[in-house]
Amino acid sequence: MAVSFNTFFLTAKPIFDCTLPVLLRGRHGVGKSQVVYQIANTRSFPVVERRASQMTEGDLLGLPDVADTEINGRKATTWNAPDWLVTACEHPVVLFLDEVDRATVEVRQGLFELTDSRKLNGWSLHPETLIIAAVNGGEHGAQYQVGEMDPAELDRWTVFDVEPTVEDWLKWANDGNITGIIWDFINHNHSHLEHQGEFEPNKVYPSRRSWKRFNDVAVRTSVLEEKGSMDMLYNLANAFLGFEAAVALRDFVDKYEWQVSVEDILENGEIEKTAEWGINDHSAMIEKFDASGVLKEDLNETQVANLAQYFVTLPSEVAMKLWSVLGDADNIENVIRLHKAFTPDGKSVSEHLVEILGGNE
Repeated sequence: MAVSFNTFFLTAKPIFDCTLPVLLRGRHGVGKSQVVYQIANTRSFPVVERRASQMTEGDLLGLPDVADTEINGRKATTWNAPDWLVTACEHPVVLFLDEVDRATVEVRQGLFELTDSRKLNGWSLHPETLIIAAVNGGEHGAQYQVGEMDPAELDRWTVFDVEPTVEDWLKWANDGNITGIIWDFINHNHSHLEHQGEFEPNKVYPSRRSWKRFNDVAVRTSVLEEKGSMDMLYNLANAFLGFEAAVALRDFVDKYEWQVSVEDILENGEIEKTAEWGINDHSAMIEKFDASGVLKEDLNETQVANLAQYFVTLPSEVAMKLWSVLGDADNIENVIRLHKAFTPDGKSVSEHLVEILGGNE
């Protein structure tokens, strides 16, 4: 069963504490490599990255030393270990082996000793060094030109099939990794984050990786600004993300002035702007509230009144989502104030909650 990145982080921590090797399996472009670097950051370890698919036996084991060596009076061959192995043995690092299932059989067999005994050709890893590998195999393996991993090989790893959620990406993106307008677009259009289902040959599809690359290029231009070129925006997006996502993004940016902000509701009480919204629009708005962090701060009287007015207009499932987000913000005073609040027309939030929980709206 595939897990989200959030579940992976929680589950994998004790495994890493025991310095056991971990194998991440998942679709391309979902952020497996990013997760490896995040893990390294939590431990202040550098990452030593090697593409197993590009390694030979020499890259793995090193090369013979030309110096004459004798053991009990007989000549013997000694080996110079590769630089990455020496680093992983001398210092605590995250040793990241990417595309292991695209490596040659000889290289993969050579990794047996590394993952099983934490040593290779006489060199022992530093006691704190972590080994993490990433592959495109697992349940999605049929879509890729990769080699199967037999039971003995898999038994050397702790295997996680990862299927990150949109919320995983939104949380990561909101941490300064993606510009606001693109975050808003994905928040309103989850289906455009990445392709689901089978892939047509030679067709460009969006992925989490391609969104990051597009974002980095787009912010260096003016295409996401008020007077930016929509044609340039479309052409860039089409190259990185494919036709469908490019068309939808162009339309979204062109009409971005119509988007409702957290301030519109919380500060200005412009609830009427949401009058024609459906459940998905309201759900995206709640994600904005959560991502902004505003609910972690003490709300003033006006903000509570505006939030109460918005709360009673929400479909029941979205209202409960807002209530859950408010609780997760870990500011109990805001929960109490909203629970006691009334709308300008005298509607009680607490009574509205009772109606929702009782099955009436």
